[in-house]
Amino acid sequence: MNRFLFLTADFLSRPPGFYLLVGAMVLCTLLVPFGLTNAVTYALSVAAIIITGVVLIQGYRDTAAIHAKLDELIIALAETRNDVVGLEHAEPHEIKSKLTELEQEAKRASAQVAPAANSTRAALKDPRA
Repeated sequence: MNRFLFLTADFLSRPPGFYLLVGAMVLCTLLVPFGLTNAVTYALSVAAIIITGVVLIQGYRDTAAIHAKLDELIIALAETRNDVVGLEHAEPHEIKSKLTELEQEAKRASAQVAPAANSTRAALKDPRA
């Protein structure tokens, strides 16, 4: 079932699939004068649900791919910690606490870098110093 959903989402997210849905909506709209308002409403509601599903599936795929790429970068860099790999699978409170910890660590690191950067800037302005 997942394979079918992903294939359908992939087809509908490309121009031919989009044109198919637009054509189906135009056809439904043309049927309104023939007294098929209920059928048209139903068809357009189903189309809206399908489009929403396509957007959600494509968003899931994009997010999963981005996480995989970021995990690869984290693992490849020797200086990084690997404890954040797979963090997207943790509970929301665990993610929030890890984010808070990382933000505090970044503030400490930037505070340590700032004095060194200021002395480097001063040395560049006055080469005699």
